[in-house]
Amino acid sequence: MRRWTVSNSVSACWSVCVIYLLAVSVIFASSVTCRSACSVQRALRVSNSSSALTSTSGRHVRSYVHLQGDVRQRKLFSFQKFFLRIGKDGKVNGTKSKDDPYSILEITSVDVGIVAIRGIGSNLYLAINKKGELYGARNYDINCRLKERIEENGYNTYASAEWKNNNRQMFVGLSARGRPLRGRKNRRKNTATHFLPILV
Repeated sequence: MRRWTVSNSVSACWSVCVIYLLAVSVIFASSVTCRSACSVQRALRVSNSSSALTSTSGRHVRSYVHLQGDVRQRKLFSFQKFFLRIGKDGKVNGTKSKDDPYSILEITSVDVGIVAIRGIGSNLYLAINKKGELYGARNYDINCRLKERIEENGYNTYASAEWKNNNRQMFVGLSARGRPLRGRKNRRKNTATHFLPILV
């Protein structure tokens, strides 16, 4: 009788201990899970707030890399019915010939709305100096940075991104005879500055 009572009480005690241990382990596991989840959520909140701060703090933190590096081979056909060409001697003018190798140009996006135009045949860059003169530059520099804009009539205009004349932009332009026009005299509305990019 005593043996039965003792064994019964021992088994009951063991079952209570097992239940207690299971309850403690469940509570501990849930507390660890909660802590880890809370720490993850806290980290996400911090990263979101920091990214929001960096995105709203100013334009300099924004990345436009995906807009850079676009390269197009085109011919620029002017409103005056000339193909813009960059000769090997560095002279920029217009030609009526569709087969002129110096009229094939490579237009590369170097920044948002800014392009560099290089003659494939001459390996020279289209450039505008401080006086508004057009020429072919051997090396890419600030004179070769051109603002590209699509006008209302579907033609493109190309203005110096660096130089202005009396706070007015200076544009690439060809006269009715295919001669280069000084950027100081050109305006956006002047059709001599309008070019149609034609796929090569």
